[in-house]
Amino acid sequence: MTRHELRYKTMTILYQTFLYDNNNIEYNINDIISEQLDEENKFVSELVNGVISNREEIDKLANRYLEDWNISRLGFTDQAIIRIGIYEIMWTDTPDVTCIDEAVELAKEYSDEKVCKMINGVLDKVYHSKENND
Repeated sequence: MTRHELRYKTMTILYQTFLYDNNNIEYNINDIISEQLDEENKFVSELVNGVISNREEIDKLANRYLEDWNISRLGFTDQAIIRIGIYEIMWTDTPDVTCIDEAVELAKEYSDEKVCKMINGVLDKVYHSKENND
């Protein structure tokens, strides 16, 4: 699988966890990951667990740059995409431009144009704040 396909799987897994959280359904994250993948994948596990572990900080960053919005108002797919992008920018060695491009590509495929532009704008601001140590 390509990294893009693995990010799609990550988005799907996170979507499911957000749905479960919203409906107070207990789950085991490793079970959800293994349901989505034929074999264990370190990249997906790191992204999923990284987003979940850092969700509060990720959401603070997202909300700082969402104009007149809050991340909780976005659809679960959009929440997953923006959280993956922020996590990758802030906590991985993936080049920042790649993180943004990959998130925008997922948004183009699974969101509308307005949300795609919003995700691009938020991730660009996160990237620049990281560069400027804001």
